[in-house]
Amino acid sequence: MEVFKLCRLLLLVIIGSFSHLIRFSVSDPGSDCPQTRSASLVNFTYQFSMAQHQLRGVLNVIDDCSFKVSQFDMLEGSDVRFWGAVGDHLENLTKGFVVSEQKLNKTYKSDAFVVKLMKNVTWDDINVLAVWDLPMASDFGHVVLRNLTNGTEFLASLPSLVNGTVIKGNGMPTMFNNCKVLADNYRVRWSLNEEEDVIEIGLEAAIGFLSYMAFGWANPNASSSFMMGGDVTVTGFKEDLSPFADDYFITKYSECMISTDGRVEGVCPDSIYEGSDPVGLVNNTRLVYGHRKDGVSFIRFRKPLKSVDTKYDLQLNQNATMRVIWALGLIKPPDSLRPFYLPQNHGGSYGHLTLNVSEHIDDCLGPVDAEDKQDQDLVIADKKGPLVVSTGPAVFYPNPPNPSKVLYINKKEAPLLRVERGVQVKFSIQAGHDVAFYITSDPLGGNATLRNMSETIYFGGPEAQGVQATPTELVWAPDRNTPDLVYYQSLYAQKMGWKVQVVDAGLPDMYNSSVVLDDQQVTFFWTLAENSISIAARGEKKSGYLAIGFGRGMVNSYAYVGWVDDTGNGKVSTYWIDGRDASNIHPTNENLTHARCKSENGIITMEFTRPLHPSCDLDDKPECNNIVDPTTPLKVIWAMGAQWSDDHLSVRNMHSVTSSRPIRVLLMRGSAEAEEDLRPVLAVHGFMMFLAWGILLPGGILAARYLKHIKGDGWFQIHVYLQYSGLSIVFLGFLFAVAELRGLSFSSLHVKFGMLAIVLAIAQPINAYLRPKKPGAGEGVSSKRRVWEYIHVIVGRGAIVVGIAALITGMKHLGERYGDEDVHRLMWALILWILVGFLTVIYLEYRERKKRPDRISGRSNWVLGSGEEEDTDLLSPSQAMAEKDSGSSDCMEVQLEPMGR
Repeated sequence: MEVFKLCRLLLLVIIGSFSHLIRFSVSDPGSDCPQTRSASLVNFTYQFSMAQHQLRGVLNVIDDCSFKVSQFDMLEGSDVRFWGAVGDHLENLTKGFVVSEQKLNKTYKSDAFVVKLMKNVTWDDINVLAVWDLPMASDFGHVVLRNLTNGTEFLASLPSLVNGTVIKGNGMPTMFNNCKVLADNYRVRWSLNEEEDVIEIGLEAAIGFLSYMAFGWANPNASSSFMMGGDVTVTGFKEDLSPFADDYFITKYSECMISTDGRVEGVCPDSIYEGSDPVGLVNNTRLVYGHRKDGVSFIRFRKPLKSVDTKYDLQLNQNATMRVIWALGLIKPPDSLRPFYLPQNHGGSYGHLTLNVSEHIDDCLGPVDAEDKQDQDLVIADKKGPLVVSTGPAVFYPNPPNPSKVLYINKKEAPLLRVERGVQVKFSIQAGHDVAFYITSDPLGGNATLRNMSETIYFGGPEAQGVQATPTELVWAPDRNTPDLVYYQSLYAQKMGWKVQVVDAGLPDMYNSSVVLDDQQVTFFWTLAENSISIAARGEKKSGYLAIGFGRGMVNSYAYVGWVDDTGNGKVSTYWIDGRDASNIHPTNENLTHARCKSENGIITMEFTRPLHPSCDLDDKPECNNIVDPTTPLKVIWAMGAQWSDDHLSVRNMHSVTSSRPIRVLLMRGSAEAEEDLRPVLAVHGFMMFLAWGILLPGGILAARYLKHIKGDGWFQIHVYLQYSGLSIVFLGFLFAVAELRGLSFSSLHVKFGMLAIVLAIAQPINAYLRPKKPGAGEGVSSKRRVWEYIHVIVGRGAIVVGIAALITGMKHLGERYGDEDVHRLMWALILWILVGFLTVIYLEYRERKKRPDRISGRSNWVLGSGEEEDTDLLSPSQAMAEKDSGSSDCMEVQLEPMGR
């Protein structure tokens, strides 16, 4: 036997060398192809190993510049290229290089094509040719063209002959000569080895790792119920994900049962029927290889064509057409009573067909594509306890190539870590002082700056290291700006960790504050930062789009619209609205970041982050005035409609429902209050103040100035009653405004003028009460009296001027607050009224001067009356009138004395 194998080996080497000489002698690499050592590679077929993405295929080196790939299967990647390296270890592969311009960014299904090497690449540079995913630095599969030890090239293994083709190195365990589709997600592959009288069988299915795959031969004497008496091999994975393949024999459609008398029936291992199988004659199926990749189970086993077990094994005639049976289902692990795996009911996933294993069959087009490709353990972070970070050996690392030591979380090898935005995650780092744990945007880790790459570090760093005796505990709080996918890695070594899946925990957990807007139809969320604000809005009813605006109404507001377009992409756009038509909606270019929008069952949710102060000049663009001041209430409105568009807006895009009033959101407090329509309140306040400062108080002054000719004390009564009425209305209007506005703020120029006018008005009756005594007959006016007279007239007239200024600024403030056209008309009416009043005073003053030409100067020009007539007590009119009666006669005598002479 040994002599036979040696002769066969020499024959293969001679055939391969002879074929190579013929091929090399007729191939012309062309003038553009440099002469290399490819001669040692030509005329050999290499099989790709499968690392992931269900990659299979064979490779033939054509010449110094090209190679051919055939029978090529691969699931689509992101940016996949052919990759050269000097070795197949992590350090060598990650330092490799792209060898061809050809991109492999699609799913391949048994394809064949020729690949040209780049001009600066030769076979001398390539010892390993891999299919490489650039973003993830991931090896999908590779072939080892040559191995180098101490600089000397040698073959990794001796060549073999498969179907007349020289295979350099051992054939890959995932490659077979034949393939048959058993079901949509289940295939059987096989190759006959006639020399050893065995059949190599591979089963692959897109199933869970707790499921089994069964394949075998039916009882040739059965005409129905083909499962009964069937000889099948049951394959699967144990709890530690190691594969198994065992012989089973079916005596009953049930789980394997052992009765009290020792009788065995059901779907049971062959060895159970015999009681023991010390030399492996009964269970003669031999496991060759098995793996779980991309959600697909694959197991290769070897079975003899002629079995010594004639009781529970069927004899296979390789040239005959025989009926085969298959099934898929869940499997129960061994227990103390039944120390073997127990296939459960297949649940309808079973079948049978006829097959001749000697005939070439290949109806498997493309790779098996599982819906759920995630096989790695899942660790979900919560608030119950810390996540323990340690290290351990790499056994099932999900992103080859990888180092021998990788990160473990809660004793699970490189699991998929799932965290929630807004929920704190506590890590207990016990991975050693040579591992600095961190969360990064770089899928490789190991400090991307050392590779001249950039990365964003979200958590951890050099200080995140510890051992089991003295662990380091750190807390990470992913927020709404954390990407959906980041990676936990070591800062000092590449590819030790894996993915962190960041999911929304619910908007209340992701944002610091929230309020419900008007009509309870939209919820508004926000989080303040130093120079920005993150905002989210969620509709509470189904709609095609959701819009929120900053302003008192949709007109003259800054709007943010979120919707999902026809392709399913969520969008958030900004607008300035200056009218009620679609033509008045103007797109703006606000600096939004982390903007996203989604629709779940018709419920729209949009999120974005914007700066508090736009980085542009205020007069440059409309959006430059859209300043968010956290200390000032933000007035928020909303609208919903059926559809939105990036392009031309029309009536179809107008809202179908909107808020009836704005909500004042107090950003710093985290609360809100309804924005009341204060126009009726302010209208009453304004009318009262206009009545006081525009009619009554000026009328009282005019009465004291120009109505002295009325007999008796009529002018005085008019003066006093108008002043008292004006002061009363001013006081009532002030209290009304303060009560309705819930406070008094001096931030407005109108309030400042108004308060000053009220202070001056109140000072006038106090001034009148404190006036000095009038001079007696023949006495001169005292200096105190004269000062008082000046103060009285200046304060009174000054109060009127300031009051009118308060009226004007009040109208201006009302216009800025509401922007109504009526306010502008009222402003012009007020100005016209003031102008009429001013002209009236000029006219009356002119008449007064004309009647009294001799009174050109004197203190009567500065006071409200003439002579002593103004010396009245405004607070005690009766006393004042008594004084006036006695004083007037004296005054009369003084005026008549010169005429008597």
